[in-house]
Amino acid sequence: MSENKPALLVVEDDPGLQKQIRWTLENYDVALAEDRDSALAQIRRVQPAVVLLDLGLPPDADGASEGLAVLENISSLAPATKVIVVTGNQDRSNALKAIAMGAHDFFQKPFDPEVLAVQVARAFHVHALEAENRHYQQTRGQSPLDGLITGDPAMLKVCRTVEKVAPSAATVLILGESGTGKEVLARALHTLSPRAAKRFVAINCAAIPENLLESELFGYEKGAFTGAAKQTIGKIETAHEGTLFLDEIGDLPLPLQAKLLRFLQERVIERLGGRSEIPVDVRVVCATHQDLRTMIQEGRFREDLYYRLSEIVIDIPPLRERPGDASLLAHAFLERLARAEKRSIKGFSADALHALEAHSWPGNVREMENLLRRAVIMSDGPMISVQDLGLEQAAIKDNLPFNLRQVREEAERRAIVRALARTQNNIAQTAELLGVSRPTLYDLMNRYGLK
Repeated sequence: MSENKPALLVVEDDPGLQKQIRWTLENYDVALAEDRDSALAQIRRVQPAVVLLDLGLPPDADGASEGLAVLENISSLAPATKVIVVTGNQDRSNALKAIAMGAHDFFQKPFDPEVLAVQVARAFHVHALEAENRHYQQTRGQSPLDGLITGDPAMLKVCRTVEKVAPSAATVLILGESGTGKEVLARALHTLSPRAAKRFVAINCAAIPENLLESELFGYEKGAFTGAAKQTIGKIETAHEGTLFLDEIGDLPLPLQAKLLRFLQERVIERLGGRSEIPVDVRVVCATHQDLRTMIQEGRFREDLYYRLSEIVIDIPPLRERPGDASLLAHAFLERLARAEKRSIKGFSADALHALEAHSWPGNVREMENLLRRAVIMSDGPMISVQDLGLEQAAIKDNLPFNLRQVREEAERRAIVRALARTQNNIAQTAELLGVSRPTLYDLMNRYGLK
């Protein structure tokens, strides 16, 4: 294919029309296909921005079933590709059906070169604008939260809280299940703060043995214990003028809880084996997946320390409580992982998307990333199937209220969120999927606060 001309695929079984279209569209590098197999092969090889598709293809040259099947295949393989379907003069119903299935436009025979040229040029223009918009969405902004992918109102509220709290010196406690991204938010708090130029020091309180944790946090002097051959600075002191992130603070032993409380009150530390007090200026951010209030009642966590740590509490909702986010995250992970693994995988099959949305995700975002990495490596085709994922399609739990107005509104909101996630926030495709006009969709999005 020429590098100077845009690639256009023409799917047409009539040799005469093939020549006429190629002559009319001489400004494009035209690839030809005459049936479904050759069309899909050209889609994979050429990756055209626009496809001109005759719905009357063999073995159903007098009908539209084969052409509509090709359209469905193209939509799965290359969802960004603009498809213009060609129909007979009396075949408006199939043209409208094709539009409902995702076709960009339709062109009716008999052949009008000027009209066809305008439609093709417009399709290329729309494709270029959408590609530019996707690039802009991926690269815009300097906020570390720009990379956090969500459409859920509760999670968006968490992001706004992070932005408000970050400039302050308040101690922050982040609560959430394992894999929800607690460290991502902790790093965002640091990056958005006046301390961003200083160090972000993280320590997992559950990953270090109790007898070593104190020296890791507070450091030690030479000769403080057997093997202490030199003075060593602890994590708290290392984070001076920066941010200290204490992950899994619920696993901190009680003796160390008392020592951490004293540091938070006095902002001074003493190294093991030392006698002098060392002032430390550090912003403390903690995180845990445990219920600290229950631990307080059971005597496993100090109540006074809890109140010191929880000046600001950020509670991250689990992935299963964020409708639509599973599809959004899955598309983002697939794009990144396919690029990293150098695999030409274009998207998910319909049953795979349903399984992703129905799964409860006990391991949250971390579980999804690991699952999709395995699926990308093991997949044999251009689309991730439900077999590649290894997930069973489960019934979605019904937590709707009984009030009929609330039921309708909740159902509408969930349908819009899921449709936006399926189409990766493409308004035109979402409107088609929902069976409404774009102005109606914008009105519904404004009503439910979906932006």
